[in-house]
Amino acid sequence: MSDADVAGNLNAGLAGLRVVVTAGAGGIGLAIAAELAAHGARLAVCDVDEGALAAFRKAFPDALAQRADVSDEGEVDAFFDAAGAHLGGLDALINNAGIAGPTGAVEDLDPAAWRRCIDIGLTGQFLCARRAVPMLKAAGGGAIVSMSSAAGKHGYAYRTPYSAAKFGVIGLTQSLAKELGPANIRVNAILPGIVEGPRMEGVIRDRAAQTGVSYAEMEATYLNRISLRRMVPQHDVATTVAFLLSRAGANISGQSLAVDGNVETL
Repeated sequence: MSDADVAGNLNAGLAGLRVVVTAGAGGIGLAIAAELAAHGARLAVCDVDEGALAAFRKAFPDALAQRADVSDEGEVDAFFDAAGAHLGGLDALINNAGIAGPTGAVEDLDPAAWRRCIDIGLTGQFLCARRAVPMLKAAGGGAIVSMSSAAGKHGYAYRTPYSAAKFGVIGLTQSLAKELGPANIRVNAILPGIVEGPRMEGVIRDRAAQTGVSYAEMEATYLNRISLRRMVPQHDVATTVAFLLSRAGANISGQSLAVDGNVETL
């Protein structure tokens, strides 16, 4: 069997799939949207970055791209109303939106910054699932893929809001998998590790400043905690999402899939 045949089998079922991707105009979300579009999925994405949304509309003129803050119930409702109208229904939700949150000792953290991180990274996933589930049920089933993190299974000193949100995503995922399985809705979480890109560079920079070491030293510390000793390309996360939405992932639910090179600790 050729590589093309293997890829075709793995991605069978993606053509025509109606998919919402939150925070889909940049970073991992954009990589996911591009991968799904390449296999014929139909897209509706939201984001808070107007510049990224404008670029997305040019690159994917057939997709809906709308501004929405996933922590704002009214904006989420407006986005899902528009997504439903644009797509004519829904087959999958990619709950991708999240922020890095503050870096600091727990006694120094701003409670407002804590709440903002939880509101976007966890409550936002609830608000989107709340609107997506009736649409998925109307379609006869579907899938939810929620973005957690390696920080969702390892404690993460000085990044407590982020880690707490990502642990919460795992609990939400496992609970929804049990609740929605009888409706033929699969729910899984992906746990990216140290993903290449500006966001990770910012995390390393902030952690280096917090602990008083250089950027290079902190980057080496992160890499030495990964068995494969390398960062993960965004595309690897995107192809895992495609696999979970494809026919090959038809019996995978309630799982937390690490795409991280085996992060041993954080």
